[in-house]
Amino acid sequence: MSRRPAPHPSRSRTWPAALTEERARPRRIRERPGAWRLAVVTVCFGAFMGQLDASIVTLTYRSLSSEFHASMAAVEWVSLSYLLTLVALLVPVGRISDARGRKLLYLYGFALFTAASAACGLAPSLAALVGARVVQAAGAAMMQSNSVALVTTSAPRGRMRAALGVQAAAQALGLALGPTVGGALVSAFGWRWVFAVNVPVGVVALVAGHYLLPRTRSRTAAARFDRVGLALLAATTTALLLGVSGASGLPFPWWTVVVLLLLAGVAGAALWRHLGRSERPLLDPALLRCRTVATGLGGALCDYLVLFGPLVLVPAALTSAGSSELVAGLVLTALPAGFALAATCADRALPRGMPDRGRCLLGAGVCVAALVVMAVLPLTPVVLVPLLVLLGLGLGVYTPANNAVIMTAIPTSSSGTGGGLVNMARGLGTALGIALVTLALHLSGAGGGPRWAVVALVPFAVVMGVAAGVGRRR
Repeated sequence: MSRRPAPHPSRSRTWPAALTEERARPRRIRERPGAWRLAVVTVCFGAFMGQLDASIVTLTYRSLSSEFHASMAAVEWVSLSYLLTLVALLVPVGRISDARGRKLLYLYGFALFTAASAACGLAPSLAALVGARVVQAAGAAMMQSNSVALVTTSAPRGRMRAALGVQAAAQALGLALGPTVGGALVSAFGWRWVFAVNVPVGVVALVAGHYLLPRTRSRTAAARFDRVGLALLAATTTALLLGVSGASGLPFPWWTVVVLLLLAGVAGAALWRHLGRSERPLLDPALLRCRTVATGLGGALCDYLVLFGPLVLVPAALTSAGSSELVAGLVLTALPAGFALAATCADRALPRGMPDRGRCLLGAGVCVAALVVMAVLPLTPVVLVPLLVLLGLGLGVYTPANNAVIMTAIPTSSSGTGGGLVNMARGLGTALGIALVTLALHLSGAGGGPRWAVVALVPFAVVMGVAAGVGRRR
């Protein structure tokens, strides 16, 4: 009887290894002096697409309402479902990435995001579109929870702030191009192309990530997944965002908003207690007990709240005064343009010895000054353009420096979890910024609404500076 030859080990493990293990970069790329720059540029694909998607989708609301015969409250779930899923998954996915490999999860995230984008463009109903957006958000969580970690572990320690500035500039560029690109796509081809545009960019990013991103050098030990912690985190963030959205104009009864906010508080308290008692918690409470990390995350939340609030405020203020939507979009571009300029050029313009906390204080001070002047002067295009540029400059100085403060205080083995925390704070800040301005406009009316919305943003800019000062001592 003939004996069947045993399969060659390398052949039997080739395709599973390609799916479950990180592949090293080619040697000629790995040994280049500027290899870390190639990794940072690759991560910028995800940063760009994430912010482009955040600012582009809102332009499809009117077309979606018309095609699917749905109310605006129903159409808003296209964005709300994405944001809720993203915020809930950022930290747990970061924890998994620390154990399984950040490059691996990042690439899987881009593949999932790209496939879900194609499904969004082909959605036959509003319910199918919302479901595809949930899957898209899961892919975005896998990308965003690893983006900051990949930058900080790829760049030399002395160039970390500059690398984070480039990533922040890519986010600002995506945010700036969103209204222009979205308006052009919807007008020329229809709302489906707003999602389809992600597909070719995603394919390019997957190929680039495979060859240019480094493997994970340090990992945490794989542990049993904390399902209770994940459920409590999802309940906290979902109830909070639903409550704030209901207060800002969604058609919820008042008592529903109160119940949701109470539920968010109870679930948040239960989550904190669970983290302290669990043997393998979803998130190490020691990270949040570190004053540097806790205050930095608070600053990141307020940072993105101040950044995204004007996205609602400026169009509302200008269109109510008789300006066209095109003018409002062009004026609004001044904010991310200033952000991108400061994020990429701050290292050259500011003294080299200026510490990150000093940069945070400077950026927060510029933001406070811009918002105070904006609250006093009339909100016209001539006034708004220079003030939005100034606000963007302040945010562009603050954001990379604050991210560097947070990530420097977190052990390298937990950088994926730390990156997830930073992005979760950003997501909450984004949602709260939009909800806060919408609430101010809703309560104040068309006359004084825009001015009161600006006033509402000032305290959060102040908190940005306070967080930088308070976090100086651990």
